[in-house]
Amino acid sequence: MRVEHSFKAMGGPCRIRLDAEDESMARSAISAAVAEVERLESKFSRYREDSLTARINRAAGSGEPIPVDAETVALLNYADTAWRESAGLFDLTSGVLRRAWDFKSGCLPHADALNALLPLVDWSLVRWQEGAVSLAREGMEIDFGGCVKEYAADSAAAKLREHGAACALVDLAGDMAATGAPAGQAGWPIGIRHPLEREQAIANVSLSGGGLASSGDYERCMLIEGERYGHILHPHTGWPVRGLIAVSILAPQCLVAGSSATIAMLKPAEEALGWLQELGLPWFAIDRQLSCHGNIAAG
Repeated sequence: MRVEHSFKAMGGPCRIRLDAEDESMARSAISAAVAEVERLESKFSRYREDSLTARINRAAGSGEPIPVDAETVALLNYADTAWRESAGLFDLTSGVLRRAWDFKSGCLPHADALNALLPLVDWSLVRWQEGAVSLAREGMEIDFGGCVKEYAADSAAAKLREHGAACALVDLAGDMAATGAPAGQAGWPIGIRHPLEREQAIANVSLSGGGLASSGDYERCMLIEGERYGHILHPHTGWPVRGLIAVSILAPQCLVAGSSATIAMLKPAEEALGWLQELGLPWFAIDRQLSCHGNIAAG
């Protein structure tokens, strides 16, 4: 039987689908997975005053290290690896740039506002050792939003497996992780959304394990004098990127898929396409002319 559960978390609609013979087991597995997502949101959300992220950010520049657990250290280590491998493009301190950008206003930020924030974007100023982390400059922020939703998808899928679910799909507002395939199918059928026609799929994939993550600059943007400004901001300039408009990647972990898609979005289009080709993972990308690229077939 197919058991489904919809809920809201991490800023968007979420859904868990599970095939099982025992409905009681299925409901128990889903409850554990939802609790895991809620735990991670409570712990890492920058919107919650009592979260670990908020405590770290409030102490920025004070020299006071904030104690962190092994899970947080593992995420910091992963973010550090992604930062190094991307030559500084993947930077969890870049969320502070949102202070200058209001995509609902229809107005560009003043250059002075951006210039004041750029010195606060520097992953090398995040320090952690022996179970504690600190931010070197006052006003700095760390934003786990660049990786925690994908990590939560992986963690929720692991909880489902622990509770006996051999065939399930976790969908956290488009970031997905699967365990097993529905009977008679190669995997869970998933459509990659067209960037302009929201109800239409531009490509289709089957996911039987691992994760799928997508990144695009078309969901939150503003049009000024015929120019579109997307919400994905370059950490070195503070301005919206002008490369690809959408990237989707399949990987053994949704966390890897998500960070890889983000890095591709932050690169110039031609450089990004070459990098994706060398990545060794299934991928699909759309450029600004709406041409499709990748080793996942469109259609």
